[in-house]
Amino acid sequence: MRRTLTLTLALATGLLLAQAAMAALPDGAKAPLFTATATRGGKAYPFSLADALKKGPVVLYFYPAAFTPGCTMEAHLFARAIPKFKALGATVIGVSHDPIAKLKRFSVSVCRKKFPVAADTSGRIIKSYDVVLPQDPLLANRTSYVITPHDRVFYSYTNLDPRQHVANTLAALRRWNQAQRKAPTH
Repeated sequence: MRRTLTLTLALATGLLLAQAAMAALPDGAKAPLFTATATRGGKAYPFSLADALKKGPVVLYFYPAAFTPGCTMEAHLFARAIPKFKALGATVIGVSHDPIAKLKRFSVSVCRKKFPVAADTSGRIIKSYDVVLPQDPLLANRTSYVITPHDRVFYSYTNLDPRQHVANTLAALRRWNQAQRKAPTH
């Protein structure tokens, strides 16, 4: 029994580590543009990634399901860091398979009206970003992207543990901003 439990734990740990190492879309890939119904502060509106990118980089993060412990923790972390993202010129949006009615509540209570969350009930966006959760093909794997205004993936990070997504995307945005300052202008 003890040996079976040890083997099961080792396999589960290996699966989580493999998922953490995966990057859904590789850095440098063209980011699929999309429109979706989003909500911020309980108010639904059409979100366009193309329009958001006109204002600067976008942190697009996918999460499995609203109101679950990990997704609640992640949304709280993003909400708390919104001033840092704004200082770096970035927009943040979360995407899940949840219906917009559920996301309206999530955007108020968990996201604290700080950033929008979008509904992808068809799974079209989740599939286009190759972030389908292996354990449940209806849900998104926890993946964060930094997308440049030129529709390119600058950084991607996949890990079911929500704790490093904010820090990692902020660090990537700082690197991108630094690279922009060093780039020659023509």
